[in-house]
Amino acid sequence: MATDIQEPAAPASAVRVEGLTRTFGDRAVLKGLGLDVRPGEFVAVLGRSGCGGSTLVRVLAGLDRDVEGTVLVPRRKAAVFQEPRPTSWKRVVRRHALLGLPGGTARTQRAALARALLREPDLLLLDEPFGALDPPNRRRAQRLLGELWRRRGCAVLLVTHDAEEAVLLADRVLVLDRGVIAHETGVELDRPRDSADPRFTALRAKLAGLLARPGDAGPSS
Repeated sequence: MATDIQEPAAPASAVRVEGLTRTFGDRAVLKGLGLDVRPGEFVAVLGRSGCGGSTLVRVLAGLDRDVEGTVLVPRRKAAVFQEPRPTSWKRVVRRHALLGLPGGTARTQRAALARALLREPDLLLLDEPFGALDPPNRRRAQRLLGELWRRRGCAVLLVTHDAEEAVLLADRVLVLDRGVIAHETGVELDRPRDSADPRFTALRAKLAGLLARPGDAGPSS
């Protein structure tokens, strides 16, 4: 296979992907995928387990280059995965106060996010970073991420299985289904967002419905 992964991305984009295909054996996980993320934009990629989201993050992070297509990304990028890799967090934990990070049972996930943001990336890649958290800590971590993104101003691509998380955080939501972008929608809601807002509830229900009906997502916008 051949790929063209370059740095930095085109000035008008923080990420530009064209014709991205990744196969494992005879199974295509990503199929000619196209994607653009603007500088400073928060994009959520929403999909079921196995949709190709984790593979997409690994490709954009430069951890998987056995692909076909063109991938343009910034030189300064950072990634956070659901299961943080073993490392020493002492330096990061000491700097929690700088980033407004509280302590508690979710410290490891928050430390992973802090470590990524301390690099001041132009692109932050997140693969289900809060998936292991209980609901109260997950909501706190989501709010923290939103606050830090607004302060840092970097582009963010978040892979999630949670429609509410996508609507809460993103400027734009892409539904990834069977390796292709099957649906795309902007989130035209003021920040901070209220999950009780009828518009929030309606969009969350629409996206959750698309996840529940594999193959019926689109494409549409």
